[in-house]
Amino acid sequence: MAYTGEASPGGPADVRELDALTIRKASVGPMDNNAYLLTCRRTGAQLLVDAAADADRLLELIREGSPQARLDGVVTTHRHGDHLGALTSIIAVTGARALAGADDAHAIAEAADVHVEGRLHHGATVPLGDLVLDVIALRGHTPGSIALAYREPAGAEAADAVPGRTHLFTGDSLFPGGPGRTSDGDDFDSLMDDLQRRVFDTLPDETWVYPGHGRDTTLGAERPHLEEWRARRW
Repeated sequence: MAYTGEASPGGPADVRELDALTIRKASVGPMDNNAYLLTCRRTGAQLLVDAAADADRLLELIREGSPQARLDGVVTTHRHGDHLGALTSIIAVTGARALAGADDAHAIAEAADVHVEGRLHHGATVPLGDLVLDVIALRGHTPGSIALAYREPAGAEAADAVPGRTHLFTGDSLFPGGPGRTSDGDDFDSLMDDLQRRVFDTLPDETWVYPGHGRDTTLGAERPHLEEWRARRW
């Protein structure tokens, strides 16, 4: 079935098969958090983006990508509790590395009682088997919020492929219809400035956005509304 980006708590994962990467999107927990399992198709390496809630369901998701429940890492996009509720259990069961934005890593380590081995800065990379994900710091929703970007190869030929297209996992920093929640005007300006410079000014319209809650979007769908967001201040 074609990928739609639709997922609901307790429901099946929506699966996107690209040339080198498989993306599985599942919704977990009472706040309808999205968790994404990324699988390198050649090596079987796996990365979980946000062990948000419902460890049993996330372990099922991991096994959907690897019957041996291989998990190489868990990236937590930011420090809020609804994005790390199952982190302790997932790390304990799988032995995966915990990774997070450098300025949120200490808070995540304390909240989940885990060692955050990978403290990620803007411009860093996260390896996934043969593949590489780029780290984009998006300061404002929290000080250490990050997004992960994967670019399809130029020769991509899968049915759902777009050669060179970027897939962007944004946590709660960017949603359909606007940026993530911020606590004050300075944080809002910081987030909007980072989104403008590091996302919208550098990535094309076909970039696919996978947010921390709800449905997916593209940069092309959101780009016309940037000034509207700045004017309304949310």
